[in-house]
Parts: sequence; C-alpha cells; structure tokens
Amino acid sequence: MTETMTQPMTETNIEAPAAGSLPFTASTPYTMGIELELQLVNRRNYNLASDAVDLLTWIAPRALQEQVKLEMTQGMIELNSKVNTRVDELIEELRGLRAALNKGAQHLNIDVSGGGAHPFQQWHEQRITPSERFNHLYEKYGYLAKTFTVFGQHIHIGVANGDDALYLTHAFARFIPHFIALSAASPFYQGADTRFASSRSNVVRAFPLSGTAPALTEWSAFEGYYDELLRMDIIGSMKDFYWDIRPKPEFGTVEIRVCDTPLTIEHAAYLGGYAQLLARWILTERPFVITPDFYLLYQYNRFEASRYGLDGMIALHGEDPRNSSKLPIFEHLQAHLTLLEPYAQNDADRMTLRHLRRCAEERGGDAGWLRQTFARRGSLNDMMRLSSALWMGQQP
Repeated sequence: MTETMTQPMTETNIEAPAAGSLPFTASTPYTMGIELELQLVNRRNYNLASDAVDLLTWIAPRALQEQVKLEMTQGMIELNSKVNTRVDELIEELRGLRAALNKGAQHLNIDVSGGGAHPFQQWHEQRITPSERFNHLYEKYGYLAKTFTVFGQHIHIGVANGDDALYLTHAFARFIPHFIALSAASPFYQGADTRFASSRSNVVRAFPLSGTAPALTEWSAFEGYYDELLRMDIIGSMKDFYWDIRPKPEFGTVEIRVCDTPLTIEHAAYLGGYAQLLARWILTERPFVITPDFYLLYQYNRFEASRYGLDGMIALHGEDPRNSSKLPIFEHLQAHLTLLEPYAQNDADRMTLRHLRRCAEERGGDAGWLRQTFARRGSLNDMMRLSSALWMGQQP
C-alpha cells in the first residue's frame, strides 16, 4: 500500500507469496483503506437476494468494477476503497461507489444495506458464489461457509516494515473492544433478538484459524511461523488466517477485521479515521510491551463489547491512571480520544474525534437504531427496508 498505488485493495489482483517466503511490501505509514461487505435485499420482503453476480455486471463506469468484489455467498457484495490519507476524501470516494452500486441495484429491483447480519435470512438457503476458492472453502468448512453470510468492515492501515506491522497488530488488540462496540450493528440473527450488540462476532469465531495472531514481534520469526504452517499444509496463504487483526504483507498494511458493517458510509469512514489516529499514536509512543500474556484478558473484553456495545466493561492491563481493574468501554474510549488530540493533523482528523465523542456520549449506536426501529415498526422486514434506505443515502 503506497502513495502511488491506485488500485483498490482487493485480493483478486494479488499473487500469493512463493512457498518459504513472506516478504513485507513497505507502504506509506498511516495511509488507510476500507472494505465494506454489504447486504443485497429484494424489495418484496427484504430478505437477501442472490444477485451479486448479476449486480457486478451493472456497475458503471466499468473502471469501478475493480472496486466491487464478490463474496462467499451471493447475497453479499464488497466495496473496496482506494488508498486514502484523509477521512473527508474517503467519504467522498465511498459516496461515489455507493452511487454506482445504487444505480446498478435499480436494474435488478434490489436494495443495498449495511449492518453486520441480516436479521432473518436462513443460512441453509444461501448460495455459494461460483469460484474455485469459494467452492474449496465450502468443501473444507461445510455449513460454516454459508453461516459466514455476515457482513463486516475491514480497515487497512499502512506501515513501513514487517516489525512495525507486528507491533501495530498486537497494540491494536487493546482497542478491539472500541471497534466492536462502535460498529456493532447485528442485534438480530435468524429471526431473533440475540441480546448481543454484535452477533456477527460469534459467527466469525467458529473458524479454526480465527482469534489472535501469535505474540511474535519480529517479522523474521513470523516468517518462520508462516512457513511451518505452509509446509504442514494448514494454510495456503495469509488469506487463510481469520484473525481479528492480521498483517497483510502484500499490501504493506495491518488489517482490523472485527467491525460490523455500519449502517452509513460516513460512520464507516470515521472508523477508518480512528484506526489511522490510533496508529500514529501507537507507533510514535510505543505504549505497550508485547509479552506472552498480552492476550490474557482479550477474550473477556471482546465478549463484553460484542454483548453490550459501548456499555460493556473493559478489563485493563495496568494502563488506567486510577488503577481500576475494569472501566466502561465508553469511558475508556473517551480517555483515548483525548490522548489522540495532539495527533490530529487536519480538520478531517478533528471531525473524526468529534464524531467518536458523540458516539461515546450517546452510546446507542447502530444496534440501538435497529432495535428502536423494530420496536417502532413491529417488523424485521420493515426495519430492513428502512436500514437499506439509510445506507443508500435516502431519508428513512
């Protein structure tokens, strides 16, 4: 991921590294890009529509088709941004992509929506997208491949070298509760209220190579780990790691993978801006020491964010000045937004901080909006109709 790169961040135009080698491609530090997995819904009852393959052919101009990607099942599509340095520029790019996607969707009489999970689709009804890789994954993972019809936002942050990428990968782990809670948008699943802010988080954890990266701090050691798993035929490439955060050496980035897809593109962009600001602070201040017990409280914190959103609790590792063992996630977020103020370089960064402060103060988020809309309308179908209108830039 470099300043001169113009292609979108999509894995389809990347060659897998040769066996026994995992070179890290340096990129410009703190550049960012995002990927958004989106729901395609029919206009009859707002269930998922298996129209992804057809929709791709309707994207115009054709150059934008490089930024739209098929996913595991045919009720979803992925948008890939180009490399950005500012949140406001990212928002404008996403609006252009959204307009092209909306126009293509009209030809098929479908709508597009954000959100981390469709509220009432049935996993066994989903169709695997025709692809050698997707067919292989279906053979390997069975029904898990179809239950993976959930929708996430991935955030890429550029780094200069592999050692920095590993440090950032581990340091970001302390803020995964923030990203889960800020993006949580999947309270309903398989027709029921799950009592979770993000039910999507639980689906992802079912895969055997999910979780966290090993606590390695040098890229040469990580290459050895990667080569051993490659030799044992456990993995075929970095794409086989479903970690919450992973280095992406072919892009020169660190990728955060825990976010639900937000209900609006603006909120999605601000999450990217938050990761960018955190990366500047982390790689400048180096606030953490990575040890084998670095992840001891990770699962607890992850669960709290998935279950309760910003109202969940975060267990601290000696970083809180009051020496409290636990703190509400929204308070922990507010404290770190203050720490990041000196790292805001422009009005777009300050706009990101203001937006996130408002999220921390209000605490309802997208999961709250979905629950309130369902309570008001009394129908998951109608909730999805309004959710798609929101994402498509219409007034619901």
